[in-house]
Amino acid sequence: MTFKFRRASRRQIVIDAIDNANASLSDIDRARKYAKMSRSPYRFFRGTNHLFWADVWNDWRSYLFGGLLDSQTWLQGDAHVYNHGAYGDDRQGMHYGMDDFDDAVIADYQYDLWRHTASMVLDAEENADLSPAKTKRAIRHFLTSYLDTLAQTAEGASPDDIHVAYEEKPLSRFMKKVEDKRGVSRQLGKWLVEDANGGPVFDLESDKLGGVSAAQRSQIVKALEKEYPATLHEAGEHQRANFRVLDVARRLNAGTGSLGLDRFYALVESMDDDIDTYVLLDIKQQTRPPAYDCMTTREKRRWREAFKHEAHRHFEAFYALSQHPDGYLGWLSLGDNWFSVRRRSPYKKDFPTHKINGFKDYRALTTQWGRILAREHIRGAASLRPDDPGYFHRAVTARIGADREAFKNVVADFAFTYAECVRRDYRAFIEERGTPVAGS
Repeated sequence: MTFKFRRASRRQIVIDAIDNANASLSDIDRARKYAKMSRSPYRFFRGTNHLFWADVWNDWRSYLFGGLLDSQTWLQGDAHVYNHGAYGDDRQGMHYGMDDFDDAVIADYQYDLWRHTASMVLDAEENADLSPAKTKRAIRHFLTSYLDTLAQTAEGASPDDIHVAYEEKPLSRFMKKVEDKRGVSRQLGKWLVEDANGGPVFDLESDKLGGVSAAQRSQIVKALEKEYPATLHEAGEHQRANFRVLDVARRLNAGTGSLGLDRFYALVESMDDDIDTYVLLDIKQQTRPPAYDCMTTREKRRWREAFKHEAHRHFEAFYALSQHPDGYLGWLSLGDNWFSVRRRSPYKKDFPTHKINGFKDYRALTTQWGRILAREHIRGAASLRPDDPGYFHRAVTARIGADREAFKNVVADFAFTYAECVRRDYRAFIEERGTPVAGS
């Protein structure tokens, strides 16, 4: 008797994983998400973070330059080029960095580097029109910047002293454009109209907003007024809790990976003269990050013990990673689901890499990305061990040692290999579930 062991094909594994990850979505939301994922391999990559984590969680390469308890930190969890962008702080200052921590997780630092560099391969091909050789050079600049920033901090510098060079191209042009074309008044003009009494309400004619039922509105208003204020980090000092809810709307068709999760906008009127009169709060359902499904039973139990719920996990990650955390950051519950609450920044804008002006500008941008990610990892590690905030960058710097070139080669090779895997997965998805687009 001959025994034949049959394994599922990569194609079937990918399609089954995508179907399972999106099984809870409505037919309409699933169709919208799949349509977005069909636009390009990079869009597909952004919508399938769960595939990345399933692929890399036990990858042997993580032990070459990490795999230690001390090489773990808070990760962004969905590191990619378009998760960098402009945002504002509470005093209407503008910054550039990562501002999305929905998938944040505590794990080895290399996972963020791997995902980010794979996204650079896909983005450089799709948007920046760079050759593979120039893309590899850009990745090496990104990694050099990351390592240099770790080494600088290992010598005693504070992560708060790690700054993004806004005065250099191409960020200087981008930030100036954001300053000129965005702000509180323009944000309110985009999302609001006047009601019959001349007061501000959400513009439900917008294809990005939808109405809520009276019962749902009442539930959200109650949670904002009763539950949310107690979760604010510095509610007493900044009086964020002193507001009145004016209107609520459902946010439609936002994001790629998170598309289909419940999301609402609330318009609130601040009672504090030191704060903008009208503030838009972004209320977003938080679920477990994709990495959670890869953990062992023991790791999952420790995760649940560490965080009350996923909105709490998002809150802790945001304050750990961000140099300019949102003063409105908190949470609330609606039924059995938990939601993060934060201000919708009037300066939020992704850097349009399709407008990049050649390799020189792309290389300059990658240098800033490396500094930003290193700063996040350093801050995230310090929050995990405040009694020894330098453990992470000391451990990683020592682990890599004099093998910086070998480290950069391993990461760059992974980026190109995984990007090709994404392209193959994308083609399978298009044939099985997607909506083909011109030129795909």
